[in-house]
Amino acid sequence: MHDITLEAAHAPEGDDTLHPVTPQQKTWGWFAIFNVWANDIQSLFGYTLVASLFISYGVSGWTAFAALITAGLLVMFLVNLSGAAGERYGIPYPVFARASMGTAGAKLPAVLRAVVAVFWYGVQVYFASTAIALLIRSLTGATGGAEIMGLTAIDWTAFLIVWAFHIVIFWRGMNWVETFLNVAGPFVYLVMIGLVVVLWQRSDGQLLTQAQTIFANPEGTWGTELAGFIAIIGTMVAYFAAVMINFSDFSRYARNKRAMTLGNLTGLPFNMILFSALALLTTAGAAVVYGEALVNPTEIVERTDSVLLAVIAAITFFAATVGINLVANFIPAVNGIANLSPSTIGFRKAGLITSGFALVIGGFWTSVISEIGIDGFVNTLGATLAPLYGILIVDYYLIRGQRLNRDALYATTGGEYHYKNGWNDKALIAFAVAAVFSVAAVWVPALAALSGYAWLIGAALGGAIYYALMPRG
Repeated sequence: MHDITLEAAHAPEGDDTLHPVTPQQKTWGWFAIFNVWANDIQSLFGYTLVASLFISYGVSGWTAFAALITAGLLVMFLVNLSGAAGERYGIPYPVFARASMGTAGAKLPAVLRAVVAVFWYGVQVYFASTAIALLIRSLTGATGGAEIMGLTAIDWTAFLIVWAFHIVIFWRGMNWVETFLNVAGPFVYLVMIGLVVVLWQRSDGQLLTQAQTIFANPEGTWGTELAGFIAIIGTMVAYFAAVMINFSDFSRYARNKRAMTLGNLTGLPFNMILFSALALLTTAGAAVVYGEALVNPTEIVERTDSVLLAVIAAITFFAATVGINLVANFIPAVNGIANLSPSTIGFRKAGLITSGFALVIGGFWTSVISEIGIDGFVNTLGATLAPLYGILIVDYYLIRGQRLNRDALYATTGGEYHYKNGWNDKALIAFAVAAVFSVAAVWVPALAALSGYAWLIGAALGGAIYYALMPRG
C-alpha cells in the first residue's frame, strides 16, 4: 500500500480549474446543457459539415436526414455514459482519466484532448471571422485585395479581431461566457429561418422542389444508400467525439443527473432535427437561386445583397461560433494544459497558451489544414480520441462499477490510481493498438470500407483490449 499525498485542498485564489466543483457551483439546469448542444450544432463549421453531408455522400436527402437524427441519438447515449462520473463526483475530464490511465498517465489523454481542442479552437476562430469579414464587406463595400495564405487583408483583419475578442471574453470569466452562450443560441435559428424565407421568395417557390429532388435521388441504390447512411453517422459521431470524451467537464456543473440527461435528450435529437432541416432547405434554396451548392451560410447571405440581413447574420453567426468555441474547445484545452502542471499553470495562463496556438492554426486553415478535406479532418481527430473513450467507459462501468475514490484521484503520489510510477501500462497498450487501427481505417485504402466506422471501431477496440488486460477483483 502506497502512502497518499494529496494535491492542495483548494486551487490558487480565483482558480479552481481542476478541483471538484462544490454543491454551490452545481447550478446548470437542463436548459444550460441544452444550449451547449444547440450552439455546438449551430456553429458555422457545424452548418458547413451538415450541408456538405447532403451533397458529398451521394445519398438521398431522406437517408442523410435519418442518419443525422440517428447520430444525434447515438451521441446522446454516449455522452450520458461519459458525463455520469463528472456529474456524480464533480470532477473534470483530466481528473476522471486518472482512474484508468494513472495519476501521471492521465496527462496523455488530457494533452491529446487539449491538442484536438486547440485545433478546433483555431478553426472555429477562423469560421467566426468569416462572419465579421462579411460584416466589413457589407458595410464598406471593400473587397480585400490580394490574398496572403488564402486570406485577403479584410479576412486577416477579421480573423485578428475575433482572436482578440476571444481573449477578452475568457479573461472576464466563464460566468460571462455562459450568459453569452445562452443568449446567442436562439438567435441563430431566427436568422436561419429568415434566410430560408428570403431564398423561398427569390426561388419563386422552387425551393421545395429542389429539396424534394435532393430527397429523391433516384440514381441511388440500396447499397450506396446504406453505405452513405453509415458513413454520415460515423462522421457526425467523430465530429462530436471531442466533446463526448470530456463531457464531464460540463456535466460536473449539472444540478443533478436528471438535469444532465434531460439536457442531452432535448439538446441533441431536437437540435439535430431542426438544424438539419434548415440546412437542407437553405442549401436547396441556394442551389436554385445561385445555381451552385453553397455550404457556408455567410456566402449565401453575402449573395443576397441585403445589408440588413448581412449585418444581423454576421453578428448572430459570430456570437454563436464564439460562444460554443469558448465552451466546447476552450475549456478542455485549458483543463488539459493546466493538468500538465496544476501548481504553476492556471486558467488565464493556459488560456493564453491556447490562444497562441489558435492564432497559428486558424491562420493556416484555408491554406494547409483544409486541403485534407472537412470529412478527413474530422474523422482523423475523432479516430485518435476514440480509444480513450472506450477505455474510460469500460474502466468506470465494468471494472469499477461506477465507484471512484475521489481523494485518490487527487493524490500526487501513491494510492490505487498510481499504478507503476503513475502510469497504467495496460491502458497505454490498449490505446496504442486501437488508435493505430482506427486512424488507419480513415486513411489506408485497403481499409476504406471501414472508414465510416473509424470512431466506433477505435472506441470498441480500445475498451475491449483494456478489459482483457485489466485484472478484476
